[in-house]
Amino acid sequence: MKVLMMLLSILLSTSTVFAQIETQSFPGQVIQQFLPFQQIQPPTTQSQAQPLTTPQPAQIQPPQLPQPIQINVFGEQLFLGRFATEHYTGFNPDYQLAIGDRITIRMWGAVQYEGILTIDPQGNIFIPHVGPVYVLGVRNVELNNVVESAIRRVFKNVVGVYASLETAVPVKVFVTGFVKNPGLYSGLSSNSVLYYLDRAGGVDPHRGSFIDITIMRGQQIRKKINLYEFLLKGRLELIQMVDGDTIFVAPKKSTFTVVGEAFNPYQFEFEGDSIFAKDAISLAKPKPGATHLTVTRKQGLERYTEYYSLEELERLKIFDGDEITILSDRYPGTILVRVEGAHMGSHALVLPYGATMEDALPKIVPNIRSNLEAIQLFRKSVAQRQKEMILTSLQQLQTYALTVRSETQEEVNLRTKEAELLMKFIDFAKNIEPKGQIILGSLEEAKHTLLENGDIIRIPEKTSVVMVHGEVRFPNAILYAAGKDIKYYIEQSGGFTQRANKDVIIVIHQNGKFELAEKAKIQPGDEIFVLPKIEAKNIEIVRGITQILYQIAVTARVLFMAW
Repeated sequence: MKVLMMLLSILLSTSTVFAQIETQSFPGQVIQQFLPFQQIQPPTTQSQAQPLTTPQPAQIQPPQLPQPIQINVFGEQLFLGRFATEHYTGFNPDYQLAIGDRITIRMWGAVQYEGILTIDPQGNIFIPHVGPVYVLGVRNVELNNVVESAIRRVFKNVVGVYASLETAVPVKVFVTGFVKNPGLYSGLSSNSVLYYLDRAGGVDPHRGSFIDITIMRGQQIRKKINLYEFLLKGRLELIQMVDGDTIFVAPKKSTFTVVGEAFNPYQFEFEGDSIFAKDAISLAKPKPGATHLTVTRKQGLERYTEYYSLEELERLKIFDGDEITILSDRYPGTILVRVEGAHMGSHALVLPYGATMEDALPKIVPNIRSNLEAIQLFRKSVAQRQKEMILTSLQQLQTYALTVRSETQEEVNLRTKEAELLMKFIDFAKNIEPKGQIILGSLEEAKHTLLENGDIIRIPEKTSVVMVHGEVRFPNAILYAAGKDIKYYIEQSGGFTQRANKDVIIVIHQNGKFELAEKAKIQPGDEIFVLPKIEAKNIEIVRGITQILYQIAVTARVLFMAW
């Protein structure tokens, strides 16, 4: 009987273990090599009949890049949390003592004394056996001499004296007015006003003033602070805080806004109803190329604009709400163009503004291998535009893939896996940098091309090989054979792989022109791109990926196969 009971318990425990194993979920197999969209087959095991539901589309969140903080008001960049995390405990020799400051006094010799004394409303500290000593307004660096002189009048030379201002005393300070989070904040007495403002979230950029900040002790004004002095000149007077001090931020003053060719394109404050344009522009710091400005003024519901040279601002006034646009209304006298590749002359050409390729060609010194007929031109603005087009295509592909609906749970799982792989593809594809090449055609056609500052002219070398990339067995450089077609070069590279898309083969010539395989005539220096076949259940995803691969191959000369 005992044996039977033991066997029964073993069987029960074994069945429990198997049940646990069956209910565990294991990670799927690693999807192997190259493009992510090999069609994922649904599981072939027989599943039990379940009621048909309409699930929500899979929520695949793409990785979010940190967004830069937009600064619109001058001074707003001060309060990003950097001052609130650091204490200041340094010695400020020029600080003038004020009512409420605490002073440490030590006496030794004929009289022993040590204590912390507070400056009373009359400006005195009371030292035992000596009496009141007036220290209000005394500079920190002179404090010891003033106290020592007062004690010497009583004890002569038989008493040693040491006096110092308490600089790192824990205090609590009120911050109020037009700040984001008014309240009572703790810190050290030596901390700057920026520390306490930052603790309170900073000056409210929409309502508060950066040029009218008051530090008060009781009913008395200790100091007026203009943060523009700190931002533009690095000047910030350090105030010794005591318990109960108040920092008050006044409401926003009159403002004007600057945009355009300025190092400080922000909204600025000023006192009063107007400010001279010359003073306003000095805050914005125009860039070296700036020549003119426009002032847009509001009068009731109407807006009108005035146009001035930067040299005629002596009497011009700026009023509350004006908008200033700083312009560079002059054409550059010259442009700088670089020459790279098979060229023996200077690699930097200075040409007059409006120059064409015809002006640059006489300055190019070709060598024995230069192929001037395949001259290439690259431009930054074109590369930026090509990048924008690729990113737009990627965004459209992502939007479509993440919003497609599914009817069954199995289809939901399939779409989720496809979307995850798609996001990886997008993350890698968006980092491809186009070259910005302008297709020039023949040398004669290229002569009339206008050049821009920063253009790069590249002279390719004559070559006797044809490059074959992509879905061939052995991507390689093949010796050019006159009269041979694309089929010959692909065979020399081992033929197509199983994943080759034989309908999409691109030939890119040395001058940047590209053709599809059926129309191309192979020349020395050409590159043949065999694109991969995209497999996915959704035709829109196939079309989108194929288009993106095509764009990348043409603009960056990269066949994007692996990730």
